[in-house]
Amino acid sequence: MATLTLKNVPEGLVTRLKEVASRNRRSLNQETLSRLETSLGGVRRSGDEMVAALRRVHEELVGARPLTDAILRRAKTQGRP
Repeated sequence: MATLTLKNVPEGLVTRLKEVASRNRRSLNQETLSRLETSLGGVRRSGDEMVAALRRVHEELVGARPLTDAILRRAKTQGRP
């Protein structure tokens, strides 16, 4: 992979990016890459590829137990005091 160095980045922008990265539980590098991929469109798929991918996900979820508030609460608090 290539390395990219940015120069003369405004301090306020760096501060905001660090804050958002922290909220998203990402490193500054991960947050920056995520935002670049999103703004540039990331990987493009054809309509047929997207439909096939969605069908695969659907097949994996068939018969899965639906999420309830109780399951989500338990997952959030599991392992916490």
